[in-house]
Amino acid sequence: MPTAQVSRSVAREAAVMAFLSANNGPDSGKKYELKGAQAVMGRHPDCEIVVDVGAVSRQHAKVFSEGTDHYVQDLNSRNHTFLNDVDIFCLGPRQLNDGDMIRVCEVSFTYHGDKPKTPPPSDPTKKTAELTGMGTVVIDDGTEDSSSTIMSKLDVSSSHGRLQLSASPEVKLSALVEITRSLGKALNQSEVLPQVLNSLFKIFVQADRAFIVMRTEDGKLVPLATKVRREDSDDTIRVSRTIVNQVMQLKEAILSADAATDQKFEMSQSIADFRIRAMMCAPLLDSEGNAMGVLQIDTLDQRKRFQKEDLEVLASVAAQAGIAIDNARLHEQALKQKAQERDLEVAIEVQRSFLPKESPKIEGYGFFEYYQPANHVGGDYYDYIRLKDGRLAVIVADVVGHGVAAALLVAKLSAESRFSLASESQPAIAVTQLNEAMSRLQLDRFVTFIMLVIDPKTNEITVVNAGHMAPIHRMEGGQFDEPGADLSGMPLGIMEGIDYEQHVFTLKPGELLVLYTDGVNECCNHAGDMYGIERIRELVSGTELTPQTVGDKIVEDVKKFIGTRPADDDMCLVCIGRA
Repeated sequence: MPTAQVSRSVAREAAVMAFLSANNGPDSGKKYELKGAQAVMGRHPDCEIVVDVGAVSRQHAKVFSEGTDHYVQDLNSRNHTFLNDVDIFCLGPRQLNDGDMIRVCEVSFTYHGDKPKTPPPSDPTKKTAELTGMGTVVIDDGTEDSSSTIMSKLDVSSSHGRLQLSASPEVKLSALVEITRSLGKALNQSEVLPQVLNSLFKIFVQADRAFIVMRTEDGKLVPLATKVRREDSDDTIRVSRTIVNQVMQLKEAILSADAATDQKFEMSQSIADFRIRAMMCAPLLDSEGNAMGVLQIDTLDQRKRFQKEDLEVLASVAAQAGIAIDNARLHEQALKQKAQERDLEVAIEVQRSFLPKESPKIEGYGFFEYYQPANHVGGDYYDYIRLKDGRLAVIVADVVGHGVAAALLVAKLSAESRFSLASESQPAIAVTQLNEAMSRLQLDRFVTFIMLVIDPKTNEITVVNAGHMAPIHRMEGGQFDEPGADLSGMPLGIMEGIDYEQHVFTLKPGELLVLYTDGVNECCNHAGDMYGIERIRELVSGTELTPQTVGDKIVEDVKKFIGTRPADDDMCLVCIGRA
């Protein structure tokens, strides 16, 4: 290259300044150089970037610089600001990369960075995806000039799935047959995507390369399938981020019959490096009309230009392919859901194994228990643990929260409770040791826990309470008591170094004890009224009641109170009575 020409090229690169280009709207094609510290976008005439559209706020968003980087931030607008289709209203400033799409209501802009372009590395790593035997895909930074002309466009958003082919009848028939044959029986993406590209190569005999790029949930572009005319080809397929973003943003299929001379691509390294002569790109839309990715084909031969009719065929193929891909994704999600349901069934069985299989048999005593998780697995727990000296420990506990995470902590609580009681005969000391073990886990969860140790020889009941509701004790004569309420300690798992205390009393013949979790007394009906502890006491106030009759009355009354409203929390109820 002559020296003067090189100098002019260097000067052009040095003069490059970051700017926004309007993709549509009243000022479509206009460039806004980002000269100052910030540029406010909005409807007010004093804004640096005036967007004169009714739904736009007076000061809608701003683009500002920090060092060599630019950021976009929503200014508490009424209709929010979107970066690459992601709502950034509550996300704060977001850094801009070359080719990013900023959307203010229905008007979109493309950001072009001020860093000079550098040739792609010969062995790219971060933005390259290798597909065995199918060449290499590289995703551009997206710094192409997006303000110039495209040979043809086709809006597919309003006619998604119902495009009418205007090509020859032979092409129509070929396209429909290939689509039906290739996509009709595909049940997963790994089957769908190659079938789509195979169909394209049979329909468009002039195509040399094709690829499918999908956008992930975090906005990244990921090439999922490629195809080249020669299977042994090591061609690199280069993806233009700007083109992909525009096709997905506007839901338009685009055609360039001569990409090498199209102003749209005059700055595109993709076109220059890989000698692309003609290309077509169409969006892939799901069943709700949302853009999931793009389908693109290109050719290197100037004599094999694509025509407008080809674009209509490609758009139709993309419409059918989008539905097939969406169906495949739904099918894969259904399979994953079934696998999760199987795992959940196992989790339910495992959790049930931690609960007692039957009530204890102690002469002169009766027991009742009820357990119902709000979800499939829960965080409530009860247990009967036989001690070496013939005593029986009755435990009721509630892990904060519910679901799988709470159920896992219940499993740990069950094992540690049995170990503590096996190593220490004094209930208060055993609970102190239990708290040490649970606190060492350093989890953001705690456990309310109450334990009654029954001595059938003396009929003495020892109560140790760790932040749980005290038991309801219906005494002879119909009076009520809450044994150990004044000695309640902190819930388990919050902090180490806590010494728990115990309360001892005698359970007399005909007396009852009711232990429960807050899912019982705090459950609500459709009107939002809470069940309450007083309602439990009323059901326990009768005479000559057994643990079974009291438990059945409470459960029946709670279900009647809730009605058809789903339970908000796990429920656990244990009743103990002396004959």
